Formats: sequence, structure tokens, C-alpha cells
Amino acid sequence: MFKKNKKYGDCVTLTKHALLHALGVFLYTAAVSWLLMHGERLFGTGQHLMQPVAVLMLLVLSVALVGTLIFGYPVWLYLESKKKESVKMLVATLVFLFLLTAVALVINVIV
Repeated sequence: MFKKNKKYGDCVTLTKHALLHALGVFLYTAAVSWLLMHGERLFGTGQHLMQPVAVLMLLVLSVALVGTLIFGYPVWLYLESKKKESVKMLVATLVFLFLLTAVALVINVIV
């Protein structure tokens, strides 16, 4: 399953996967944020029943996608009896998410 790095082993591969998953969450969140910021210009300001339905469906989609990116691979590893790798993957993903969030907050304060 994992390509073994001769010097560092599976840890490098897990870290790369965690970083890619965290970047995926970050990019998806940035795209949804852009959509919400420009929603009035794109969709108008009228009061339609489908507007709150669309926002709630976007929420459901977001929870499913982000939940899969954060927890999907660690759960799969856990079910494959790779419990240590599973925990390492989850913790690494959460650390990368924290770092990306911190960078976004710092940029927001500076700009």
C-alpha cells in the first residue's frame, strides 16, 4: 500500500497524504468562501425557497467532503489493522489543518 522510503519509512508517505488532504480541505473551503462572498452577484438577491435549500445542501456536501478528506483514509487504515498509521495520519492531518488555519488568520490580520 505505502511506498517505503528507505531512510524514513512509511512516516513520509503518511505525512504527504496528510498534507494533501489538509490542502484539499483548505482549497475546498476557500472555494466555498469565494462562492459565499460573491453569491449575491452570481445568484441575485431575490427571496426564493431554493436559496436556503441550496445553502443547506452545500453544507451537507461540505460536511461529507471534508469529513471524508479528514477521516476517510485514517478509518480505512484502522479497518486494515494499521492502527498506529491511522492515528498518525489523523493527527498529521489535523496539525496541517491547524497550521493552514493559523496562516490564514495571520494573513487576515496583516491584510
